[in-house]
Amino acid sequence: MLRRDMLLAGVGVVAGLGLAGQALAQKAAETLRIVMRDALPNIDPYYNNLRTGLVMAHQGWDMLIYRDPDSFELKPLLATAWRFPKPTVLELDIRQGVKFHDGSDLTAEDVVYTINTVSSPDARVSTPSNYAWIEKAEATGPFAVRVTLKRPTPAALEYLALVTPIYPKAYRERVGPEGYVRAPVGAGPYRITRFDPGAAVEFERFEGYWQGSPKGKAAIRKLSVRFVPDATTEMTELLSGRADWIWNLNPDQFDQVNRLPMVQAVRQESMRVGYLSIDAAGRSGPDNPLTKLKVRQAIWHAVDRKSIADKLVTGGSRVPPAPCYSSQFGCDTAAAVTYDYDPGKAKVLLAEAGFPNGFETELVSYVLPQWGSAVQNYLQAVGIKARLTQMQVAAAIQRSWQGNTPLFLGSWGSYSINDVSAIMPVFFGGGNDDYVRDTEMQKLMLEGGSSMDTEARKTAYSAAIRRATENAFWLPLHTYVTTYGFSRQLNFKPFADELPRFYLASWK
Repeated sequence: MLRRDMLLAGVGVVAGLGLAGQALAQKAAETLRIVMRDALPNIDPYYNNLRTGLVMAHQGWDMLIYRDPDSFELKPLLATAWRFPKPTVLELDIRQGVKFHDGSDLTAEDVVYTINTVSSPDARVSTPSNYAWIEKAEATGPFAVRVTLKRPTPAALEYLALVTPIYPKAYRERVGPEGYVRAPVGAGPYRITRFDPGAAVEFERFEGYWQGSPKGKAAIRKLSVRFVPDATTEMTELLSGRADWIWNLNPDQFDQVNRLPMVQAVRQESMRVGYLSIDAAGRSGPDNPLTKLKVRQAIWHAVDRKSIADKLVTGGSRVPPAPCYSSQFGCDTAAAVTYDYDPGKAKVLLAEAGFPNGFETELVSYVLPQWGSAVQNYLQAVGIKARLTQMQVAAAIQRSWQGNTPLFLGSWGSYSINDVSAIMPVFFGGGNDDYVRDTEMQKLMLEGGSSMDTEARKTAYSAAIRRATENAFWLPLHTYVTTYGFSRQLNFKPFADELPRFYLASWK
């Protein structure tokens, strides 16, 4: 295998000779070439739960509300104003003069159609918890919408800002869901001109985008997004001049990339949490050792999370004490039961659980292979022989949802929603990702997410955090520090919410 440092050195020579011309050519063509892993089988934002899909959504669609990426302040977007006349009623004034990419006008009917479609259980959206709080939407005028909530939902506006892109009703009804995936239409700053499932997405600036949007008019005319299978290919594309922007590159390449003349690397901690899901419920088999409390506690003691954060993730990565990101409302880290790195104690706990010689299991992962290997090695050191199965993201998630991954190594970015309701119910609320299936945890999730009383919410979430950690249900490993690599000819600013905003990028 070609060593990465040799690759970097070799391409560095090329960079000095020819990449400047390639970068200038792309600038002249007004095209930003983006290369990503995590290929999208479905471009419809509601039918994939990949971060890649969310990124595409924010380029090609507009939401009702805009969350300022620096201040997190909520600002008008497709909705010009909103109010809660009652805790379970949200009224929205819809912006007039907005065009969809097919030239049709956006009205209240499009908003109502979107909300009612995706909140229906029959819709089978990828993350139902994002919309399960919605009872129904109805138009109260050509540009007025009333949304009835099933229960008070304090994070409702965050969900409308981050994960509720608006469909054009007439177009989607005419072409159907499958036709919509082939040729999607939104109302965002870019329109999609081509979608090749699993391979590529092409965007072009929408010249009819409405004036005064906080997103602004896109400076770069075209975005060309290609999907590649792994990090090595992604890096090769950047260094060979065939890509202008990549992300999630291996942290150990940060310094080498910054020594090259035509590309640079920058870091930004995100709200994403790397985790180890542990099959406490026995979904992967009723005799699973992971159903035993002491086995799970042994795993928590066996993994040196701080070393993973400091030496592998790097860039200021932190170990979350609780199963959430620290800035999220309700993430009471003081309520968490803590576990120090203590392989000796882990072995004692395994013996007390009836496994003095350890046991065999499987660790399914889609994160960087070296991170999965580190967790595997820590488990091996205490006697847990975990076979590491490395998979592509979509395939790994699909397998996990089927309930047959004893240990699952993944990450969750909460759709960048700054509220515990965007992470804990996903893993403790009874859905596809819940390998706990604990009725008390489900009850606390409902209590925390269905009250406008902030103190009541905090109480419920604190109790849930205490219960989750004392039972070692779900192991938060580290925060993600996203490492971006891109052309020095590009003006690009990363944000803490892990949403690249290409409509704000420009060529120098």
